Amino acid sequence: MQEQTIFDLLYPKFKIDKPIRLIELFSGYGSQALALKYLKVPFEHWKTCEWAVKSIQAYKDMHFYNDNNDYSASFDIDYIKDYLFKKGISSNYNEPMTKKQIDRMGEMYARNVFNNIIATHNLVNISQVKGKDLEVKNTDIYIYICTYSFPCQDLSLAGKGKGMSDTSTRSGLLWEVERILTELDEKPQILLMENVPQVHSEDNKEDFKKWIMRLEELGYSNYWQDLIATDYGIPQTRNRCFMVSVLGDYSYSFPPKQELKLKLKDMLEDNAPDKYYLSEKAVKGLINQESKEHQPSIINVEKEPDKPFKTLTCGYKKQGHYETYLKIINATKKGYLEATDGDGIDISTRMQYHRGTVQKGKSQTITTMGGGRT
Repeated sequence: MQEQTIFDLLYPKFKIDKPIRLIELFSGYGSQALALKYLKVPFEHWKTCEWAVKSIQAYKDMHFYNDNNDYSASFDIDYIKDYLFKKGISSNYNEPMTKKQIDRMGEMYARNVFNNIIATHNLVNISQVKGKDLEVKNTDIYIYICTYSFPCQDLSLAGKGKGMSDTSTRSGLLWEVERILTELDEKPQILLMENVPQVHSEDNKEDFKKWIMRLEELGYSNYWQDLIATDYGIPQTRNRCFMVSVLGDYSYSFPPKQELKLKLKDMLEDNAPDKYYLSEKAVKGLINQESKEHQPSIINVEKEPDKPFKTLTCGYKKQGHYETYLKIINATKKGYLEATDGDGIDISTRMQYHRGTVQKGKSQTITTMGGGRT
């Protein structure tokens, strides 16, 4: 049973009893929209805001794959490229493209980016977005949910701990959200933030408190908690901070934990497309590797005529037979951890720390470590 707070007793639960219009700031490929679809919650894609052309394409492919309209047809290419430049699209997720870079775009590609922006209702560069651009209106008829999973790079050591204190950092783009909210006459009834737990770490807690206080000044009741995917039915050690902000005096409780019944192997496809299989050349290279201590040999490679390679069986030879697990070097008494079928393996720290880790039946979250490693 969940613990109750005084707010549960003083404030009523907020109920969504109107059609939902979803606004996704820092939208990426639209994971929040995807979650609503998985939950079979009806909603309208109202606005997105994403400047990275690859993510814009991914959003279009994920959510508007049936929209084949050529919105660029009535515009010449000079207008299209000028539009893209003024919108501030990015090719590298870090900075807007220059006029020279955009001018070098092929016409077909430039028109495709333009069409993707229009199809996904995309406001593109958040630093250029005005409150009126969100078109939050008729809040007596609609529930507006605004998500803002702002960049996390500068919250950790990977971003050199720059933090989120101002808009000169990627994580500091959070304050653009504040600016936009202050410009609105009618505000979204629900705000949803998702970010790494470092958002409230020792280095960032003052800015996090400042953000919560600012939301309170704008009329929101705020509830935040770190949630781990394994507590909600997903076999992945993914820890994230979520904050739900509700406009007005309302209470909110995060969902109770669930028993984890799935393992990593339950989530994998039985038949993956050919493109995900190793080439014959790559397999031969792996087979010919010199086996070293704690370095698994790759054996039992099978290939049927005109069919892709089957799954590689990994193991190492011991007393005349092959063991069915991999040795992942680690500072244990044995000097390694054992990884079997369905386990997640992370060897991203092997080069620096000479060890890897194993998650039993789970997938690990990819962690950006800095120094060119992920």
